[in-house]
Amino acid sequence: MPGRILGFDFPSPLLRPVPEKKRSASSVRSDGSRHDSMEHLRRPHFGKSHSYDSKKDKSRESSMSRQAARHIKLDMVVESPPVLFLDGTQHSSGSLFSGRMQLAVTGTTSAAIKSFTLAFRATTWTKRPVGDHCKDCSSKSNDIKEWKFLGENAEVALGNHDFPFSYLIPGHLPTTTNGHIASIDYKLVARAETVNGEVAEYVRPVVINRAIRPGNDKNSVRIFPPTNLTLNVTLPSVIHPIGDFPVYARMSGITTKKEDTQIRWRLRKLTWRIEEQEKFVSPACPKHMAKVGGEGRGIQHEHTRDIGSDDLKSGWKTDFADGQLEGEFTASIDSGLKPQCDVDSPSGLKINHVMVLELVIAEEWAPNKKPNQATPTGAARVLRTQFNINVTERSGMGIAWEDEQPPLYEDIPDSPPSYRIEIDNYDGSELNEDVDHLHLS
Repeated sequence: MPGRILGFDFPSPLLRPVPEKKRSASSVRSDGSRHDSMEHLRRPHFGKSHSYDSKKDKSRESSMSRQAARHIKLDMVVESPPVLFLDGTQHSSGSLFSGRMQLAVTGTTSAAIKSFTLAFRATTWTKRPVGDHCKDCSSKSNDIKEWKFLGENAEVALGNHDFPFSYLIPGHLPTTTNGHIASIDYKLVARAETVNGEVAEYVRPVVINRAIRPGNDKNSVRIFPPTNLTLNVTLPSVIHPIGDFPVYARMSGITTKKEDTQIRWRLRKLTWRIEEQEKFVSPACPKHMAKVGGEGRGIQHEHTRDIGSDDLKSGWKTDFADGQLEGEFTASIDSGLKPQCDVDSPSGLKINHVMVLELVIAEEWAPNKKPNQATPTGAARVLRTQFNINVTERSGMGIAWEDEQPPLYEDIPDSPPSYRIEIDNYDGSELNEDVDHLHLS
């Protein structure tokens, strides 16, 4: 149809139909083959899923058959309480550890045991080794005690068999520690091997803690020259990772009197924090010994972190007439930071704790007749001091293993049974008869 634009008539264009292209069967097949080839590139296992799954099932069946074919199994029953050392390394009597090692023989026949051993092993790990990614530089193990239960092809019948063991763990050993630079752990490692080459292993961690029994409180004195200030602080002898503890502080010499005036110091803020200081000497293996300059040397690392802190702006009493102030506050360790107890190991790991006090004092001037009308002079000082504290586990009842009372039973009296004191007269036949027919069998 003609079109009309702006008053002019234009003939309509002839629209010719576009001939439709026929898709041949070959083109369809080529698209399908291209799709298959792309799918094969996208999924390498396309078309091979059945064989892949069959291989996976076969490997799973073989592993299950190996597990089912195990002839011996190991287990352990611990009979002693958790290991706890009382007192320091020089005075501790250790802790008694006892248990039963269990060997179970399954199947239809007995087992010929080539060797059956148990070792109490101590391992020191470091997170900063001399050689990067070197296993020998990162850890060092030492077997403290070994037991040999069976050997020389011993024949063990079917069933469960118990092998008791006990050991008095020396009290000088360092406790289980997991620091930021290094760590110390203990474990019992059992290994049984048959003559057929079958090996069974069992590993059980052993956690060793140390508890220092509390004593008298510690009194410390600090002097801050050139001023006349003296600080007296009273702290508990031991501090535990969980719980709070009191701190008493008294400062004297805060007032200096002259003829008509006096100069005095006013405490504005008190800040306390507990620092955990860790040191470790990373040893070198024979392969990387040249990096540290020879045998017996290492690289020392240090790490310090705060495990508790607080700011106080009140809570103390000030007496300018006597020239002293005193107060008591409560401090604690943040258990969420996983603090470590004090450790001093021969392997080079040392962890200790200090309590840091910072006191901000401001100078004031006042007339002696009107001491309440004080005027700040603008001078201020920051007094900083620190005190060593002993962080240890709780001692509980504080009774060592050798001081424990043996168990008492109801059916057993406190003393041996009593015997009759009276003697009865003999009323039988004469004793002077012929005794030749008597003989000892």
